[in-house]
Amino acid sequence: MKLLNFTFLATYFCGVALYAQETSVFVVKPYLQDANPAEITVMWETSLGEESVVEFGTSPKLGKKAVGGAEDINFGPSRIHEVKLTGLKRFTTYYYRVKTDKLVSDIYQFKTPPFASDNESFNFLAMSDMQIDHQNPDKFNEIVNKGILPFLKSEYGNTTPDDLAMVLIPGDLVENGAKYEQWQKDFFKPAQKLFSEVPVYPVLGNHERNANFYFKYFSLPKNGTPAYAEHWWYKDYGNTRIIGLNSNEGYRDSREQFAWLKSLLEETAKNGEIDFVFAQLHHPHKSELWIPGEEESSGKVVKMLEEFTTKTGKPSLHFFGHTHGYSRGQSKDHKHLWINVASAGGAIDNWGEFEGRDYDEFSVTQDEYGFVMVEVDGNHENPKFTIKRISRGNEELYRDNEKTDEIVIYAKSHQPETPIAIAFNGAVEYTGGMLKAQPFRSSFKDAYHAASHWQISTTQDFDTLALDSWKQSENWYYGENRQKNDNLTDEPTKRLKPNTKYYWRVRYRDQHLNWSDWSKTESFKTNN
Repeated sequence: MKLLNFTFLATYFCGVALYAQETSVFVVKPYLQDANPAEITVMWETSLGEESVVEFGTSPKLGKKAVGGAEDINFGPSRIHEVKLTGLKRFTTYYYRVKTDKLVSDIYQFKTPPFASDNESFNFLAMSDMQIDHQNPDKFNEIVNKGILPFLKSEYGNTTPDDLAMVLIPGDLVENGAKYEQWQKDFFKPAQKLFSEVPVYPVLGNHERNANFYFKYFSLPKNGTPAYAEHWWYKDYGNTRIIGLNSNEGYRDSREQFAWLKSLLEETAKNGEIDFVFAQLHHPHKSELWIPGEEESSGKVVKMLEEFTTKTGKPSLHFFGHTHGYSRGQSKDHKHLWINVASAGGAIDNWGEFEGRDYDEFSVTQDEYGFVMVEVDGNHENPKFTIKRISRGNEELYRDNEKTDEIVIYAKSHQPETPIAIAFNGAVEYTGGMLKAQPFRSSFKDAYHAASHWQISTTQDFDTLALDSWKQSENWYYGENRQKNDNLTDEPTKRLKPNTKYYWRVRYRDQHLNWSDWSKTESFKTNN
C-alpha cells in the first residue's frame, strides 16, 4: 500500500512538473510600437509558444483579429511576438488583448495618431537613463507608477491613451543591454502599465552596448539608412516630426547618418504639414553637471537643427540624456531648445560631484529625478508646444510631481519691439562703464523680457567684437539663480582700450525665443 501511494504521488508530481513546463507565461507583457494613423505594432514575450494573435476593436468586445510571428530572443524556448494591426481609423481609441495558445492577456487600450491636417492637439513624454541604480533599485518603478501615471490623471483626467500620445527615451534603458534578464526586470516590468497603452520610441544609449536584445525588443520605424535599420529613424505625429539618432561610438561620426539627416531635414523644410522638429540622441553637446559626458559630434547635430530652424522658421529642439539631471537651454541665434530629460532611475549626477561649467546656453539645470511633458497645440492658426519639467526631487529634497520649469514656443514669430539705446555716448572711462537701454516692450500678450544680447565693436559692421554678452532672465546653476538681480536693461562694458572709438548695440528676446531687431548703433570714445 505504501509503495502504491509513493508511485502515485511520484507520477502525479512528475505530471504537474511536465504541465508547468508546457504552460506558457508572459515574460514581457504587451507593449506598443510604431503607431501610425492606420496601423500600430503590438509586441510581447512568452516563455514558450509560437502563436501570435491580437484581438482588437473599438469596444472591449473586440471582434477583430490579427496574426503575426514569433522568434527566439535568447537561444531558448522564450519567444518575442510581433503583430501589426492595419486598417485602423485615425485618432481613434481601440481595445486589444494578445493571445499565445492558452495564454491570454488583459484588455488594454491605445489611440491612433491623427493626420497633420486634423490640427489635433496631443501630449507626449520624454525621459531617459532609467538604468538601474543598485543603491536605489526601485526608482524607475517610482517614476512611472507614482510619478507619470498619477500626474497624467491629475493633470488631464482622462484615460492614459487620451492623455499621452507617445514616450520618447533618449538612451540608457538598462544598465547592461547584453544582460537578457535586465530588459524584463528593470525596464519592461516597471513600465508595463504605461507601455501597454502608449507606444514607446527609444534610441540607443551607451549602456545598451548595441546588444541584439535592443533590436529584438523594439520595432522602430524602418525609414533610416537601410544598412543601419533602427539606429536612426523618424516618426511623424500630427504636425510634429520626431527624429531618432545614434550618438554612440562607431555611429556618432557616421557619414551615412549625417547624410541621411541632411536629406531628411531638406525634405522636412518642404513639408508644409510639419510645424515642429524634435530630435533625440543620447549624448549631450554641452553638460553643466558632467563635462566628461559631452560629445563633439552631438554639436554637429545641434548645428544642423539650428540652421534648419533659421532657414525654415520651424522651431526645433533636441532631447538628450547621459548626464543624470535636468537641463533646459536655448541656442543664441536660433529658435532651438536643448533639453536634458534625465534621470528616470540612474544615480543622480549631483552638483559638485563631477566637473561642471556654467554655459550661457542653459537657463536651468537641476540635479533631480523626473520626466518632461510636451504639450503640442495643433491650432492651425498658430501652433505651439509647451515643455514642462516634472520633478521627483533627489535624495536630499523629495518632490512629488512638482513643475519646476516651463517654456512655450510658438510656430510663428512675434518680435519684441526694437530696444532703444539710451546710454552712453561721448567720452567714457576706458576702465569700464554701463551700457543702458529702455525697458522691454512687446505687442504680444504676456510676453516678457527673457534675454538680452549686447555687443561692442571697433567697427560699425561688428565683425571685431570687444564685448559679446548674452544673458538670460534666469540662470539656475548649482542651486541658485545667478541672474536674480539682473534686469537685463544694462550691461557693464568691462575694461576697454584707451583713446579708442567703439560702436555698440543691443537686442531683446522674449520667453518664446523671439529676438527683436538690433537697436540703432550708438558710439562712444574712451578717454586716456
